[in-house]
Amino acid sequence: MIPNGAMYGHTTHGIPFYHQNLRPGRRQDANDAGSALRSPLLDEFRANKARKWELRDIYGHIVEFSGDQHGSRFIQQKLETATSEEKQGVFDEIVPDNALQLIQDVFGNYVIQKLFEHGTQVQKTVLANTMEGHILPLSLQMYGCRVVQKAVEFVLPDQQAAFVRELDPHVLKCVKDANGNHVIQKLIERVSHERLGFVNSFRGNVYDLSTHPYGCRVLQRCFEHLPEETTRPLMDELHKYMINLMQDQFGNYVVQFVLEQGKPQDRNQVVTKLRGQMLNMARHKFASNVCEKALVTAGIEERRILIDEIILPKTDGVSPIVSMMKDQFANYVLQRALTVAETDQKEILIAKIRPQLVSMRRYSSAYSKHLISIERLLERTINASKASDKPADYPSLLHKPVN
Repeated sequence: MIPNGAMYGHTTHGIPFYHQNLRPGRRQDANDAGSALRSPLLDEFRANKARKWELRDIYGHIVEFSGDQHGSRFIQQKLETATSEEKQGVFDEIVPDNALQLIQDVFGNYVIQKLFEHGTQVQKTVLANTMEGHILPLSLQMYGCRVVQKAVEFVLPDQQAAFVRELDPHVLKCVKDANGNHVIQKLIERVSHERLGFVNSFRGNVYDLSTHPYGCRVLQRCFEHLPEETTRPLMDELHKYMINLMQDQFGNYVVQFVLEQGKPQDRNQVVTKLRGQMLNMARHKFASNVCEKALVTAGIEERRILIDEIILPKTDGVSPIVSMMKDQFANYVLQRALTVAETDQKEILIAKIRPQLVSMRRYSSAYSKHLISIERLLERTINASKASDKPADYPSLLHKPVN
């Protein structure tokens, strides 16, 4: 038998951790090192599927089984229906001496999560106590971050606050980390806003966060879950950079979020920024998504103004519709306008698109994919019932290409 928690190969973020190639229970085939490290009981468990195994059959080997793919799955399933005595038996072998290593383990972390889900409140508190002082490195670790998130869901508010205090000085590091950002999102979703003082550190960093692949998610969670008095300074800062954010590969998602779930005055500000810019923005890979969202979420009058920009010729006499029909991104905005426009504007769009379709199909094959898509939508629009004047958010006919 391998003694519980006996094998550490190195440390990760200051926490003892298994050496990747010496973990018990990990092997690619029967001849590698993992086979030699397994106890006879684990080998029998893996080989004997006919036997009806119970948790009591593996007492003394809980940690080893938790670090094995098949053993971990077995323990997880049993914990869901285990008696209080069985849960305590599993808990006693893991906590406190072996909790940290299993939290970071590819299979062991799932067992710890089940203890948070199905353990008593006392067990959850004691288990979380073993994590305190290690919340930052665990949050930055691939498997540890999952356990921290689960703990946040199930521990008492005072313990949630302790987690926040540990992360507070390092919150921007966590936000920009592939693992840590999920922990920050979970805290924003689950912890009382009075305890989330770290949100103040986002002020002055809104553009930086909005244009970051993980920061943009965290910022959206703030707008989604925190009260107006907390988010208003962030939103006001966001408005300063709106045009640039529309054109950013990550920032455009934050702008879309504002259009979809923001307060009316914030949505109106975004739409106002788009006015006079529809054609330019529609032809941009990322801003075109914002244009579509604005057409769907805008009020009737605001939508009319945006669609008028598409309909009316520019000062040089060139029709925006022609440019949009040919463009790989703007054609989707044109399609969206056609689906959400009021009846009178829809008729004008149809009247302007139809002859251009005929001309383009006759003289050019370069834009056939876009034209086919627009043509099909045009046919459906013409054939559809005009009984309802209410705009609807129809799905795009084609997914936008991802370069």
